[in-house]
Amino acid sequence: MLLRFRVANHRSIRDECELSLIGTELKEGTARDVGLEYDHRPVPGLSVLGVFGANASGKTNLLSAMTAMREAVRTSFADWPKYPGVPRQPFKLDRDSADETTLFEVDLALGRHRKVRYTYGFELSDERVEAEWLHAYPDGERQVWFDREAGRPESEGPEFVFEGDGFTGNREALVGFTRPDALFLSAGATLNDPQLSALHRWFLNNLWLVTPGEDITGRTTFTQRMLTEKTAKNTENAYRERILHLLAIADLGITGIEVDPESGGIRLRHRTPDGGDVPLDFLREESFGTHAWFAFLGPMLTVLDNGTTLLVDELDSSLHPTLAAEVVRIFQDPKANPNNAQLIFTTHDATLLGEAVLDRPLDREQVWIAAKERSGTTTFYPVTAAHPAEDEDLETGYLRGRYGGVPRVGAGAIARELSWQEAKETA
Repeated sequence: MLLRFRVANHRSIRDECELSLIGTELKEGTARDVGLEYDHRPVPGLSVLGVFGANASGKTNLLSAMTAMREAVRTSFADWPKYPGVPRQPFKLDRDSADETTLFEVDLALGRHRKVRYTYGFELSDERVEAEWLHAYPDGERQVWFDREAGRPESEGPEFVFEGDGFTGNREALVGFTRPDALFLSAGATLNDPQLSALHRWFLNNLWLVTPGEDITGRTTFTQRMLTEKTAKNTENAYRERILHLLAIADLGITGIEVDPESGGIRLRHRTPDGGDVPLDFLREESFGTHAWFAFLGPMLTVLDNGTTLLVDELDSSLHPTLAAEVVRIFQDPKANPNNAQLIFTTHDATLLGEAVLDRPLDREQVWIAAKERSGTTTFYPVTAAHPAEDEDLETGYLRGRYGGVPRVGAGAIARELSWQEAKETA
């Protein structure tokens, strides 16, 4: 389970920002026990976190940073040598940032039965991995599995430092196998080191990014494939009934699914006024809203079943606010989400903060704000930093700018600007 994410010098995020998914206390439906203890008390982890902010405030760049870290772990050993330099995207609006490192770091709770907290991170320059570290905390005590620092003076020790016996792998062989422009974690997983492979698998299986429009074709195909695949026992498809149920409760008028056994193509059956139903061709006759919800179901169900982390950029772009709120509630519900899957999303939809219409599905500590400074840099902070009251209407407070993260545009300013331009052109 993801507990914390830290990033610096990636796209519009110049200065170090930290996103926390640790709650202040256990709360039914929002903050649950992640299997760790701190000061003899269970650590509460958030199953959902929403990032709100104006257009171009940097919300997407936060998710981009998470997936960039994932891709670095997945590809640094095999793919980085194919291209010149280390792939990264430092802040571009000042010259100094190009010479500074890009930082990524996560805190994770891993383990099937006995959870252990891990801190893993690295810093990249254009040429190499400048630093990398992995610390484990069994029983709350820190074990330095490795600390890596490129260019460390010989008087201060070697590039790789291992402390204690927490990391039991073949240290010398793994160090010799790791290039300056590759992550030690990636090299270790390539050599099938069991300890490093376990952490590497988390990056392989987590941080699935859903973007509005761009990947809808691929997600549609993925969901279609789930309808046709058999279970391990070769019985009736396990996902078909679940997908049909979720399509039906979305009030799309859908009563059934027809799947072509040869092509895998589908047709959704719709209610008719006389009480019957008719099939519609999925590609040519279904609405964009139906396509969006259908394409969302495959990734969502997969993440829920595997207990992994789903990233959704602009949750409101393809889902009606009521459906978006239901997605949040699915991840909050312990029965619907028994494996502690997590949802991190960005949105402009302030109704998710309100009480009157949607019965606010988010707790205050699950709401974060993205704000763009005049320097062009993005900052992130929890709405709790503004100390809203327990029963405060977050929607009204957010739209009025009490917490920041809204456009600095006065009422009617854009219309007045257009009127002025038109008058100027006709004068």
